[in-house]
Amino acid sequence: MSNERILNTLRAPHISEKAARLAENNQYVFVVAPEATKADVRAAVEKMFDVKVEQVNLVNAKGKAKSFRFRAGSRQGKRKAYVRLVEGQTIDVAAKA
Repeated sequence: MSNERILNTLRAPHISEKAARLAENNQYVFVVAPEATKADVRAAVEKMFDVKVEQVNLVNAKGKAKSFRFRAGSRQGKRKAYVRLVEGQTIDVAAKA
């Protein structure tokens, strides 16, 4: 997998309270490209962070409906990847972000 494809697949780490709790159990959350597959995410994480991935789950998060000056609109949705690593391996998400 080329470096360009890796950088296009993994957009950013998703930082939240839930993600911090999951990190304690060796599971990390990333925002990924809308067309990314589980195999793409697995290859990108393994190559970028030099770790072994056990499992990948993908979630499509729909954007919230919002209004601005009496006009209805919506925020953009995103695709998140929940990546579980093999026991004993970790990622320092803040350093690579």
